[in-house]
Amino acid sequence: MSANVESMFYVRETPWHGLGTRVNMAPNSGEALVLAGLDWTVQQEPIYAKGERISGYKANVRSSDNKVLGVVTDRYKVVQNQDAFAFTDALLGEGVRYETAGSLQDGRKVWILARMPREFVISGEHISPYLVFSNTHDGSGAIRAAVTPIRVVCNNTLNLALATAKRSWSMIHTGNVGDKLEEAKNTLLMADRYMENLGKEFENLRMIKLTDEKVQEYIEVLLPYEDGWTPQQEKNNKRLREDLSRRYFDAPDLTGIGKNAYRFINAVSDFATHAKPIRRTRNYKENLFARTIDGNPLIDKAYQIVRAAT
Repeated sequence: MSANVESMFYVRETPWHGLGTRVNMAPNSGEALVLAGLDWTVQQEPIYAKGERISGYKANVRSSDNKVLGVVTDRYKVVQNQDAFAFTDALLGEGVRYETAGSLQDGRKVWILARMPREFVISGEHISPYLVFSNTHDGSGAIRAAVTPIRVVCNNTLNLALATAKRSWSMIHTGNVGDKLEEAKNTLLMADRYMENLGKEFENLRMIKLTDEKVQEYIEVLLPYEDGWTPQQEKNNKRLREDLSRRYFDAPDLTGIGKNAYRFINAVSDFATHAKPIRRTRNYKENLFARTIDGNPLIDKAYQIVRAAT
């Protein structure tokens, strides 16, 4: 086992760490937004060029600092932060509690995260499901909700793209309180359905035994060399392969799981969400968190590889 394994594997943090504001004490979404500094509105302003108004388009402008968040058509209807997340208050009656809220891309996307009341124990492992709700102000999308399961012992994000249950969906905003309650009920139903199907899939993955050689083969498929690479690029890719390999073979929290596909998926998740990148861009953390909503391509590819081999 590598000498740096203990320090390497016990500093893993959730993907939203450091991005938002903790709002654990918020009794409702409105208070959570205040604590997170998201209690601003979006106003639509006309757009001018060389003194002439541009017809058919407006600018979405943030009230707190007059920042332009996006340019949209006249048909675009603003959904304010407070309205977008108001229906989530109905979830609190079921035991869901708010944990973190924040913004991405300089306010173009705002989000609020709630921990679901039910913790899943799958083959002796504790999996905590979170619900991430997001709203956009740049015209790129609607209100969305996504289940983000976290393996508690290591903060691995296990958001697999299952064929049997959806992990994310769009939310329809209405002003009717009854519809909000029904929307919340459906949200919990879909989240529970995903978690139940995920538990079954974890059991299936545990049954897929992997040899050490097969693991190395899969790592090479996930992190292939490309034609025309410089020696430095090849060296960097080799380092990434070695990092992923250590996360499968050496991670203390995986040693008791056995050598199987479930262990491999955890190693890939660990690598995808916690490994230090070759170059850390300014928006690295934002992009990482966005993949907890949209799905992580590397984790999904690893899942497809092991399932295709059965």
